[in-house]
Amino acid sequence: MATFTNQALLTYNNTRTLSNVTTGTLSESLTAGKSSLQSEYGAGDRITYVLSLQNSGAGAYTGLTVTDDLGAFTPTGGTQPVYPLTYDEGSVALYVDGVKQTAPEVSSVQPLTLTGINVPAGENAIIIYSAQANGTAPLASGSSIVNTATVTGTGLTEPVEASNTLPVSESPLLTIEKTLSPLTVTPNQTITYTFVISNYGNAEADATANVSVSDTIAPPLTGLTATYNGVLWTEGTQYTYSAQTGEFVSSEGVITVPAATYETQPDGTVTTTPGTATLVIEGTVA
Repeated sequence: MATFTNQALLTYNNTRTLSNVTTGTLSESLTAGKSSLQSEYGAGDRITYVLSLQNSGAGAYTGLTVTDDLGAFTPTGGTQPVYPLTYDEGSVALYVDGVKQTAPEVSSVQPLTLTGINVPAGENAIIIYSAQANGTAPLASGSSIVNTATVTGTGLTEPVEASNTLPVSESPLLTIEKTLSPLTVTPNQTITYTFVISNYGNAEADATANVSVSDTIAPPLTGLTATYNGVLWTEGTQYTYSAQTGEFVSSEGVITVPAATYETQPDGTVTTTPGTATLVIEGTVA
């Protein structure tokens, strides 16, 4: 939306008088809206964007260019912008009043630049394309990707913009790794199983997550003990174990794992340090 001003000059008998200044607003007949089919994103997720262009005027817009910044930002300590979204090659499609058209030409992918877009008078054009959250997409709790498309071209007095803000998903993401020591054992020898549970997500796996570790230990152990983060557990309260079958099950909710922490490097790469919890099971081989 642009403004314009105007002032009149009155002359008479060698006298000049200026009128007051009037200010008006020139409203574009092309408007834009941007949305995503997803309500949130996580690492590596594919996101589908929908850009709507509505021409409410009596004349067509031809040869328009759409530039999507793909969420570009400059990291702290960095000197160049990074793009947390990677355009999916060949994914762009164009529809005019619901009828599929020839896809726009992609002249750049960082930022994404689409050219040769036409919007007939009184009609609506829909541009659909997808992108993937890459290794520079922010993952910390409360993060989001703010994504802006800018439309330029003949007939527009100024660029037309539309933005979408997509929040990061808030959830734990757990893995578990099991090790044995020693690897070679003899009867009546004490062995140790160590379970390291790592949380790569941005939310704590708290008691409500009902995290539980189960394992059928073969051969079964006698005199089994279990410690969690260095604290001895009580059988029947924090876990159950059958010396006959070797089945070990931790009680739901007794394992909690803190959220991961994230650090964005000057080049935009996100370094993830997972939160961890450690369960140690010891016993004697019969």
